Amino acid sequence: MTSIHIDGSACPLPLVEQSRVQLGHGSGGKLSAALLRSHFLPPLKNPYLEQLGDGAVVPVAGAEVVLSTDTFVVHPLEFPGGNIGTLAVHGTLNDVAMMGAVPMYLTAGFVLEEGLPLDLLDRIVGAMASAAATAGVPLVTGDTKVVERGRADGMYVNTTGLGILAGHSRPGPHQAEPGDDILVSGPIGRHGMAIMAVREGLEFESAIVSDTANLTPLVHALNHAAGSSIAVLRDPTRGGLASALNEIAQASRVGIAVEESLLPIPGEVRAACDILGLDPCYVANEGVLITVVRPSRREAALAALRSHPLGREACWIGRVVPDHPGYVVMRTVVGGSRVMDLLPGDQLPRIC
Repeated sequence: MTSIHIDGSACPLPLVEQSRVQLGHGSGGKLSAALLRSHFLPPLKNPYLEQLGDGAVVPVAGAEVVLSTDTFVVHPLEFPGGNIGTLAVHGTLNDVAMMGAVPMYLTAGFVLEEGLPLDLLDRIVGAMASAAATAGVPLVTGDTKVVERGRADGMYVNTTGLGILAGHSRPGPHQAEPGDDILVSGPIGRHGMAIMAVREGLEFESAIVSDTANLTPLVHALNHAAGSSIAVLRDPTRGGLASALNEIAQASRVGIAVEESLLPIPGEVRAACDILGLDPCYVANEGVLITVVRPSRREAALAALRSHPLGREACWIGRVVPDHPGYVVMRTVVGGSRVMDLLPGDQLPRIC
């Protein structure tokens, strides 16, 4: 890969109302990072929160426990390939797994809007039960609140996962090193575009179906094949592949170089993005992981991913480099290079 030099580059935040929360603060991009740095981390500061991973590793009675929590506000509540219930279970299981832990238990909190059809509630809770049972992770406690009509867009769901760290694998976003290889477990952009296709009434020859899935089996296969050679695991949800790679580059203070021609973007996702003027690299995924592995275990890690149905299209997309630390650079199909920066705001709100 060719190198690119970036000196004094800046991408300013858009001019927004500074005294109130904006929709873009939930994007996973620059506004989200600014909100976290300015309003959450200072008053809540502690060494566990400062890890800023998909979850926190905390000691409990001599064991290393991973805790992760997430709130789901997806609209619409049901979409091709899943619903807010399956999304909540899979999303939290995946966050625990990205810390290298084995998920053990789930909790759930529901905010229901007055007037929500009970048959819809039954479908969503049933889907949650099925997803949790398939994963072998029971949902052990929860809470329900009801708010007035018009105050919750049907339903919001919060899930928390608890997992146990075992073995020697301790992946983290700060552990990428120059020379490491970057792998993606499958096609990107399907979840976000499945939801947008429903919202916009788009129809294609092949329907776009969300990729929502429990990634724990893929992580287990990776751990067995590569173990401590796994530097980073991330599931590129809000902000997609580009945002996740930026988080890794900034946390590890390294550069990342990727090849556009190798990115696994399904044709229907690319077509939908072209229609809507979106970049598929920033579209959310819910059944794909990124792993950064030491170069000596690249082929073993790829083979492990491809051995499972969720990872049969796994591929290498680039590597960690010493150049342009903190930046992600893509070599385009025409031979040029461009920076893949964090977006200031939100390409696709309410997709998880």
